[in-house]
Amino acid sequence: MHDLLPILTFMVAAAILTITPGVDTAMILRAASAGGPGAGVAAAFGISLGCVFWGIAAAFGLTAMLAASGLVFLGLKLIGAAYLLRIGIGLLARPGRASLFVPGRMPLSRLGFALAFRRGLTTNLLNPKIGIFYITFLPQFIPHGADVAAFSLLLAGIHILISALWFTLLIGLTAPLGRWLAQPLTIKWLDRLAGLVFIGFGLRLAFDKTA
Repeated sequence: MHDLLPILTFMVAAAILTITPGVDTAMILRAASAGGPGAGVAAAFGISLGCVFWGIAAAFGLTAMLAASGLVFLGLKLIGAAYLLRIGIGLLARPGRASLFVPGRMPLSRLGFALAFRRGLTTNLLNPKIGIFYITFLPQFIPHGADVAAFSLLLAGIHILISALWFTLLIGLTAPLGRWLAQPLTIKWLDRLAGLVFIGFGLRLAFDKTA
């Protein structure tokens, strides 16, 4: 029973952090609007798998080692920022054509699903701030005397589940707007907006001194 209160407290905190707009939200909305619900699910699965990796790494102290090595952390952070900037610039340079596909015009191929999944996974794996977030945030909710690794994995799993529910809601919200999202002009403007968002997050990651 003494473990229930920190878990419930963590669930509230994790839910608030999850629904706060970030690069994951932008990635899901962009994939779902450009490639349909299937692409949104593929991107969400990639993001969730990245969180699984960082959750396991945090539970067993790997991210603490990463944080201790400033040069390695900086290098990984810059690679992640460059990846986000590459996606953003591509969307701005080729709005519409950079989309996974135009809904209603052609079926989404396996390559489309793979691209959405890869972008979601790579974005998370190249963002060391997620691992540092886990290793600094999760311990606040671990009861005294509990198995740190096991409880950290439990909390990380709860966060991933909450994120999956939020992603499902985001993907579902794109369905009623499918016809409007299928318009080529709409896709071009959404790609431009998404491009600016990804560039913004990339610059923020690159120059964030607290990362």
